Amino acid sequence: MRIGELSRATGTSTRSLRYYEDQGLLSSHRRSNGYREYGEEAVRQVAFIQDLYRAGLPSQIIRDILPCTAPTPPAGQCTQLLERVRQVRDELARQEQQIAQRREMLDRYLTGTAAPAGFSGPPGFSAGDDTRPHRPHPDPQH
Repeated sequence: MRIGELSRATGTSTRSLRYYEDQGLLSSHRRSNGYREYGEEAVRQVAFIQDLYRAGLPSQIIRDILPCTAPTPPAGQCTQLLERVRQVRDELARQEQQIAQRREMLDRYLTGTAAPAGFSGPPGFSAGDDTRPHRPHPDPQH
């Protein structure tokens, strides 16, 4: 199938398909007229590539994963690769925890149950309080 057909079959832009090819994630054969020709397996491969991107994996790791999905995966490489994927997952979990802690702190500021360090506003001061004093921005050009 040609690139336009693959694009329609997967809902992926032709630009993205070319990018996947440039990154070594997808391959095609060139016809005598220069058009790209993709095999039927390309539809499943593009869906898999998109899933891995949505999961937060970079092109380099995706490129390494793809051979491990072959009917006869390379020996040894896939075990090491799984460890790299686990590390990416663990880093995402750490970032999620950090975001949750930040959101919790902002919620406490907004509800008045906490105040930023050095803040000298009235007790129970919250962002929705219309009585807060106007503080000019330190940069007069702003």
